[in-house]
Amino acid sequence: MKISLKNAAPFVPAGTLSTLAAATAAANELLESGKGAGNDFLGWVHLPSSISDDFLAEVQTVADDLRARCEVVIVAGIGGSYLGARAVNDALLSSFDAQTAKRKNPYVVYAGNNIGEDYLADLMEWLQDKQFGIINISKSGTTTETALAFRLLRTMLEKQVGKAEACKRIVAVTDRAKGALRSLSTQEGYRTFVIPDNVGGRFSVLTPVGLLPIAVAGGDIRALVRGAQEMEKATGVDVPYEQNPACQYAAMRNALYQFGKTTEIMVNYNPRLHYFAEWWKQLYGESEGKDRKGIFPASVDFTTDLHSMGQWIQDGQRTIFETVISIEHANREVIVPEDKDNLDGLNFLAGKRVDEVNKMAELGTRLAHVDGGVPNILIQFDRIDEYNLGQFIYFFERGCGISGYMLGVNPFNQPGVEAYKKNMFALLGKPGYEAESQAIRARIAE
Repeated sequence: MKISLKNAAPFVPAGTLSTLAAATAAANELLESGKGAGNDFLGWVHLPSSISDDFLAEVQTVADDLRARCEVVIVAGIGGSYLGARAVNDALLSSFDAQTAKRKNPYVVYAGNNIGEDYLADLMEWLQDKQFGIINISKSGTTTETALAFRLLRTMLEKQVGKAEACKRIVAVTDRAKGALRSLSTQEGYRTFVIPDNVGGRFSVLTPVGLLPIAVAGGDIRALVRGAQEMEKATGVDVPYEQNPACQYAAMRNALYQFGKTTEIMVNYNPRLHYFAEWWKQLYGESEGKDRKGIFPASVDFTTDLHSMGQWIQDGQRTIFETVISIEHANREVIVPEDKDNLDGLNFLAGKRVDEVNKMAELGTRLAHVDGGVPNILIQFDRIDEYNLGQFIYFFERGCGISGYMLGVNPFNQPGVEAYKKNMFALLGKPGYEAESQAIRARIAE
C-alpha cells in the first residue's frame, strides 16, 4: 500500500503539514495509551494481532457447516453489522456471481438494513424454493430494522425446515452476556459468536461480524487478517510520520479541512469497490460528524459518475477534496480487439488491456481535477484480494481514530443516531414512549 500527497500539498500553506505531523503523533499515542475520549471502544486498535489461528479455525468451521447446509445465507444487520462484510464480499466475488449457474459458494444476501416492505416481500418470495440460513448480527437484538427482518425470516425458515433444522442454520453474532438476541440464542440453542464489548460496530469487520459472512462466501479470512496485521505494524506509534501512511492521511485531510475543504469524496475506478466506499462513509461520518464538526464523506464510482457528478467536481464549489483509491493490477485481463472497419474509432486502443484504458482515465481525471482546484490524495493498493483488503480496512480505521482525535471529537460514540429512533418509537406507539408519543403527535397537529 502506498500513499501520495503531492496533488494535495499545494492546496495548504507551507509548513502546515510539518506542524500537523506532531499532532498526528500525539493522536496516535492517545489511541495507543487508551486515555482519550471513547477509550472503552479501542479494542479494534490491536485486534488484528490478537486474532489466533484457533479462533479463525472456529469461525471457519461454523462457516463451512452453513456452506454445507445452505445455498443462500442471509446476513441480517445494519450499519457496521453488515457493511464491512458486504464490502469485502462484493470486492472478491464475480460481478455476476448471482447469475452464475455453477456457483461454488452459498449466495450471501443482506437484510435488516432497511424497513422496505417491498424488499422484504421480494426476498421472502425468492427464498421460497431455496435452502437458506441466517446470520443475525446485533449486540442488543432489538435494533428495529434487523430484529424485524430476523423475525420474519426466522419464522419462514422454521416453517420450511422445522425448528430443529432451523436452529442449525441460524448463527447469532451478539453480546457476550446480555440482550434480547443473547437470550433468544440461549433459549433456542443457536450457535453464537461474541461482538467484543470494546469494539464498536463500524470498527467490527475483523470480528465475527465480518469474518463469518466473509468465510461463508468463500473468502480467505486468514489472508484478510494477515493484511490487517501488517497494516497494524505499519501504522503503529513507533513508525515515524514520514513512513506512517495513517498519520499522513489524517494530517492531510485535517489540513485541507482547516482551509475550507469540508467534503471528502472517495473515488474508485473499480465497480467492485462500491461497498467499500459505503463502509468508509459510515466509518468516517459516524466517527467525526459531531459537535458541529467533521468532514462530510461522499463517494463516486468512476468513470461512471464522471458522466453525472464529474461536472460538479470539476467546476462546482471549491469546498471538496478527493481521496482516490487506485488498484495497480487488475485480477483479470481483457484485450481490446482490432476492427477492420473501425467505425467506432477505437483502433488506436487495439492490443491494449482495458485496465490500461482505465488507468489513463484515472490519471487524466486526477490531473484535470487538480487543475480545476480539487486536491486529491492518492492511495494505491496492489490488487483486490483478501490480503490487500485487510490492509485497506485497518488503514482507514487507524486513520479515522487519529483524525477524530485531531479534530477534537470522540470518534467512538454516535449520540446523534438515537434521535430518529426516539421519534419513530413514539410514532409507532412503542411501550415506554407514551409521553413522547403524545408530545410528537401534538407537534404534528400544530
